[in-house]
Order: sequence, then structure tokens, then C-alpha cells
Amino acid sequence: MKFFIDTADADEIRQAADLGLLDGVTTNPTLIKRAGLVREDAIKTICGFVPGPVSAEALGPDADTFISEGLELAKIAKNVVVKLPTNEAGLKACKALSDQGIDVNMTLIFQPVQALLCARAGARFVSPFLGRLDDVCSSGMDLIEELRVIFDNYGFDTEILAASIRSPEHVKQAALRGADVCTIPFGVIKKLLNHPLTDSGIAAFERDAGLH
Repeated sequence: MKFFIDTADADEIRQAADLGLLDGVTTNPTLIKRAGLVREDAIKTICGFVPGPVSAEALGPDADTFISEGLELAKIAKNVVVKLPTNEAGLKACKALSDQGIDVNMTLIFQPVQALLCARAGARFVSPFLGRLDDVCSSGMDLIEELRVIFDNYGFDTEILAASIRSPEHVKQAALRGADVCTIPFGVIKKLLNHPLTDSGIAAFERDAGLH
């Protein structure tokens, strides 16, 4: 499973990249605003030191606006992936941009048939939002499992990108269900290596080696 980081904070991205396991970045207007940045500047900066896919959100009320925004975002760097919402306008824009060779990440997916339509429209990624499904007592993990079956049934190249990750348990369960990618907030990334038995074992070795 690939690891993306879900942030627009360049320092967080660099720290995650230092682990040697960072495959890409996802952003959205909220994350960019939180980082105090302008969208185009933020995406250009991130793409300058992240070689993998960098998802940038297109904004607009209709398909024509999404397409126009997507074309502009794609000019920023070769590794930009245009993020679009999974609605009628987003689906139309996905098809139009994909037909022009532009990678698209269809976001805010909450049911299998939404993802199926996006895959048919040529999306590179579909992003089921696990945490938000949990919030309404639905199962994001069941959704990933169903998407894995559907995509494998028909040989879609579209990758399942598990989003709205809230904990290391989300990462584990997404991996068990066959997600291709997990996009993870920096705070959760830092927790992935944590275990009290690991900490106590290291402390014992260091103590026995006379380091403490």
C-alpha cells in the first residue's frame, strides 16, 4: 500500500519524506487555508520537492468551470492530480480531463456505485472517506472491501485511495481490505511506529548496554 500525506504544510511533508516512505500528497482548500497559503503557490511548492502525485482541488459550480480549473492546475507541474467532487459536474469533468491525459482524483465517495462511475470515467484515484462514514455509523472498511471486489472484477486501473484517516487502526484496516493508497494526516503518521512494548524493549536494551 502506498502512503500519501494529507496536508499542505511543507514542513510536515518534508518530515514525512525523511522517513523514506512518502509516495504522494493530498491537499484541499481547508488544509491550504490552515497553512496560510494560496492554492497555486502551495501546489507549486509541494510539487517542487515531492516527485509523486500531488492532489490539488478544482473549485467551481459546474463541469465547465471544473475543466477550466483542472487544466490550469495541471499546468503547475507534471505530477499534479486534479481533485474533483463526485457529483454530476465532477464526473463530466473527470471524463473530459482524463481524455486529455490529466490524472484525476475523485473525492467524497461514500458508496460503491459512485466509485464505479468514476472508474468508468477514467479517474486515476477514487477517494472513499472512511472517517466521515464512521461518523454516521456506516462502515468505510466495508466500502473499501466492496470497491476492491468491483475493481478486480472488471480490471480497472483506478486506485482506491483511503481518505479521512483518523487513526493507525484505520490504516491497518484499509491495508487489510486492499486499499491501494492511504492518505494520512501527519499526526497519525507519527503514531504508526508507536507501541509501548517497542519502547520498553528499546529502553531495556539501552539500559543493559550501559547507555543509561
